[in-house]
Amino acid sequence: MIDDLNTGKGIPKWLDWARRIQSIAQTGLAFNQSEYDIERFNQLQNIAAEIIEEHTELKKTGLFENFNLQKGYATPKIDVRGAVVKDGQILLVQEKSDEHWCMPGGWADVGEGPADSVVREIREESGFETKVVKIVGVYDANRSGRQLELYHAFKVVFMCELLGGKATPSNETLAVEFYDFDSLPELSQNRTNTYHLEHVFRHVQNPNELTFFD
Repeated sequence: MIDDLNTGKGIPKWLDWARRIQSIAQTGLAFNQSEYDIERFNQLQNIAAEIIEEHTELKKTGLFENFNLQKGYATPKIDVRGAVVKDGQILLVQEKSDEHWCMPGGWADVGEGPADSVVREIREESGFETKVVKIVGVYDANRSGRQLELYHAFKVVFMCELLGGKATPSNETLAVEFYDFDSLPELSQNRTNTYHLEHVFRHVQNPNELTFFD
């Protein structure tokens, strides 16, 4: 995770440059076979890693190895989050990683539909069974988050109906609770922030609220 935010697009310029260089190199490595091109694109990967190392505590060697794990055409990752509301309260889980709170969710899995992904994530992280009702919003994670991931990401927040189950923490969560919208705990900002929850609350107040998108 990269804890740095700037003005404009919401990301620091150095990270924007590093991401673009890395994505060009990743795509180039996927579609070029000559030794000359492979060498040049690996050099670009190395430059991107050097830029990020210069501005963070991350090490170039580890970054370069991580870049090489990313195969194929470079494209944003997808984070799915489930908004589950009961009696006017929003379901939040406490993350083990930072001990802060967020709507249950995570990276969408390959081979799984986005709605299925969020239902699974809710079950695994909170113990509750749900079904997807509609989409609250589709967000550029860089614009609506306070902390930045290494790779560009989109966040999809789904409004979900509670079907059953009971509050059950997982190997990723410390606690599971419902909170009033005006009395929230400290949020895990890169996963869920007040911007997302404001949009969820609009849908609670008005079932005909339109889907938000960046």
